[in-house]
Amino acid sequence: MPLTLTRRGFASLVALTPFLSTAHAEESWAGIEKQAKGQTVYFNAWAGSPQVNDYIAWAAGELNARHGITLEHVKLTDTAEAVRRVRDEVKAGKDGSAGLIWINGQNFHVMKEEQLLFGPFAWDLPNFALVDTDGKPTTLVDFAEGTEGLESPWGMAQLTFFADGAKLPAPPMSMMELLDLARDEPGRIAYPAPPDFHGATFVKQALAETIADRALLPLAIDKDDFREATQPLFAFLDQLHPYLWREGKQFPLTQAQVTQMLSDGELLMGLTFNPNEAANLVSSGTLPATTIAWQNRGGTIGNTHFVAIPVNAKAKAAAQVVANFLLSPEAQARKADLKVWGDPTVLDMDRLTPGQRALFTGGDAPGAVKDPARTIPEPHGSWVPLIEAAWLERYGA
Repeated sequence: MPLTLTRRGFASLVALTPFLSTAHAEESWAGIEKQAKGQTVYFNAWAGSPQVNDYIAWAAGELNARHGITLEHVKLTDTAEAVRRVRDEVKAGKDGSAGLIWINGQNFHVMKEEQLLFGPFAWDLPNFALVDTDGKPTTLVDFAEGTEGLESPWGMAQLTFFADGAKLPAPPMSMMELLDLARDEPGRIAYPAPPDFHGATFVKQALAETIADRALLPLAIDKDDFREATQPLFAFLDQLHPYLWREGKQFPLTQAQVTQMLSDGELLMGLTFNPNEAANLVSSGTLPATTIAWQNRGGTIGNTHFVAIPVNAKAKAAAQVVANFLLSPEAQARKADLKVWGDPTVLDMDRLTPGQRALFTGGDAPGAVKDPARTIPEPHGSWVPLIEAAWLERYGA
């Protein structure tokens, strides 16, 4: 296929080339830092967690002291609020009220499609060189949508299972092993009913492990192709469900309910999308110190959350400096600290110096994942409503 270079495509090609020189890149970044001094960045970010809010406040203090940047947290309940605001401002030709947005998934797709994002910029951030783009491919692909340098990775999420190791010393490391466990321990396994996010992710994991051609997952799919491609998935679920809690005739409504049932001893294992959640629950006393956490040996469904700069942002230089700081080993290690937030890093430990690696603690904490598995990127967004509708039709009653 011939290569057609749009303005953005040309910029992307340049960003991927062993281009120019290190000295030139350093000179360019020094200019951005100089321009950023004294600017204010309005960081539009979800504010539903005290830990997240406290972390952003810490970052604001560091950025002010180091770079003379003021970081204001614009607290959101839904990122779509910021997307709508940017769209309206761009249509009206107004300067942006948002300088940086915490984003991923459908919100990113919409902003990219409508050309509401500044960039590409992420690949030019000095700290981007530390990102684990090989082991964590979702740092470059956001729900099957190429980021193209329009958003900078910030943290990771990945399907993780956990249990009391004293009761389950040999956890199932695949969906087929989970089926064997359910047969041996009927009524002791459960997952939330879709469209609960964790329940839908459990089904997506089963899809990834049973589908004949995994190359279909990043592609848009229609109902007919979906029906054929998911025959192995539903054959698997049909086998599994009779051995689940209440024989698969009723499902917990939420992930929190599954966790509570695990804590009460009713279930053998729980699930989460935060690999550090089990360790946090041990730390809080909710789960015992014998708790173990794992990811299936072939990988589990995961994604990356990012920060992006609106095309009409008033302080683009400062926004880039903020994004670069959020990728620094110091900021990433603090964010990953179980006592601070517990959000997994996007960095590659092999690319860090021994001193930088030493900043990351908690890997040996009770409940921490000992052997992280590779990330299986989220399927294309067209799969999700079809999965939920088919599941509800088949099992919802």
